[in-house]
Amino acid sequence: MKLETVKFKISGMTCEGCAKSIVKKFEGKEGVVKKFVSYQNAYGEFEFDSELLSKDEIAELINSTGHYKVVNETVENNDNGKNSYEKKNSAAISSNSNFDYDLIIIGGGSAAFAAAIKASELEKKTLMINEGLPIGGTCVNVGCVPSKTLIRAAEAFHNANHPNFSGIIPGDNKINFKEIVSQKRELVEGLRQKKYIDVISDDPAVSILKGRGKLIDKNTVEVNGERKTAPVILIATGSSTYIPEIPGLKETGYYTNDILYELEELPEHLIILGGRYIALENAQMFARLGSKVTVLQRSKRIIPTEMPDVSGTLAGYLKDEGVDIKTGVKVNSVSKLNGIVSLNISVNGNEEIIEGTHLLVATGRQGNTKNMGLEKLGIELHGNGFINTDKYNRTTVPNIFSAGDVTGEYLFVYTAAYAGALAVENAFGSVPVEKDYSVLPWVIFTDPQLAGVGLDENHASEAGIDYDVSKIELKDVPRALAARNTKGFIKLIRNKENDKLIGARILASEGSELLMELALAIKYGVTINELKNMFHPYLTLSEGVKLAAITFDKDVNKLSCCAV
Repeated sequence: MKLETVKFKISGMTCEGCAKSIVKKFEGKEGVVKKFVSYQNAYGEFEFDSELLSKDEIAELINSTGHYKVVNETVENNDNGKNSYEKKNSAAISSNSNFDYDLIIIGGGSAAFAAAIKASELEKKTLMINEGLPIGGTCVNVGCVPSKTLIRAAEAFHNANHPNFSGIIPGDNKINFKEIVSQKRELVEGLRQKKYIDVISDDPAVSILKGRGKLIDKNTVEVNGERKTAPVILIATGSSTYIPEIPGLKETGYYTNDILYELEELPEHLIILGGRYIALENAQMFARLGSKVTVLQRSKRIIPTEMPDVSGTLAGYLKDEGVDIKTGVKVNSVSKLNGIVSLNISVNGNEEIIEGTHLLVATGRQGNTKNMGLEKLGIELHGNGFINTDKYNRTTVPNIFSAGDVTGEYLFVYTAAYAGALAVENAFGSVPVEKDYSVLPWVIFTDPQLAGVGLDENHASEAGIDYDVSKIELKDVPRALAARNTKGFIKLIRNKENDKLIGARILASEGSELLMELALAIKYGVTINELKNMFHPYLTLSEGVKLAAITFDKDVNKLSCCAV
């Protein structure tokens, strides 16, 4: 066998699926030893037996797809053609029989699974070590999935009892909370099996060990009393609720999202510490299901990172539904007597006592990094136990990467999956790819939903951009009028210099469904003029985007339906 490596620049790839389709072309191809294709960097790298296969035959196979074309062969100078990143990783990507695995992943959530799948595609032998939450991590078990299905149940119950149409007479609707929780449990278990366990159960390249992983050195992880080695290690252990130091809190006991959704009896009075997305989603959900809810927020506003019109309007809607929101709160102490939780608080210097039956702590997140041996290896942390990473997702130890919530960067399941896959590609690929969160859409699943992407007014001002703002109320959007649900607004921010959209904030029922049009507009430099000249079907919520774009220059109240 005579092994050679060739690297081709490939045109025509636009997504991960394109790269996978090229890789699939080489499955079972005699003479191909290893294959790696990156759509982000438009190249493919192939190790092959030149006695069985030629470079030209590899290029012809790529071209035979009909969609992708080899542009040229990329030749690197081994002495000075590689940057320091590639030199540091050269040992990591080489095969070494002295290691048990090519990659060890500590964690079992979305970042870990995305990393394992990517490693399998690269034909790397992987060990995943998981402890704590079941396989799937926070999102499927105790976060996104259970909370969103319960939010939908609460919404259906609320709408049945509070119809927007006067011709619909609300009936005497009841709720079986235990049954709703049971349905939630079935959904969680089903998705955990289908979207996590089944995905890798038949993959011979991926093994899973249940246990706590601890770093012994830069290549060794101890689990269940055994030591496992790999040239590359990925830490993807996620995050958990940050518990503030409040006298009496630990002794009294409290709920977090990890256990809240297992309650089978509806709380009579739920007190929530916090005023951001986890706190607010749960506040409205439980209020709609029938609990009395009190929100205690330390800052002067809920969602303090957003503009006052955003947080203030949403707070008003929640209060209208009976949620008691107190801001500027300092919690002095917590106690419990005869099943009643009592909080001594100060609001603007005045002491109050708040009593309830259940206490939810939603005061932020912390990285799951304790007792992992990170300090011994010199892996730097920041904030509440989060791991510092560079632009390639490396820690301060070059062959140890980190991804997902444990890094403290953009704590969403979709960013975790992105980071996990990117970390593996950077660990084993020859061309590093920088992480990019420049156009990141996000949603808070209250009703109306709060959705955003890009810059707001404060961000634009800090960046020195000459901007202006268009804001259209939902009462001026035909879809909202027809549905008799006019809560909220659509706000667009543009760069006045070039007319390009740079940000958006949406407060609307199902407002998150508008996000991707706006995210793509920002990413690809679509101007406001181009946006408003696009066809947006009448009586869709997306028409509100067109109307908001028109509002930069015209008063929509002076336009007829569908006018521009």
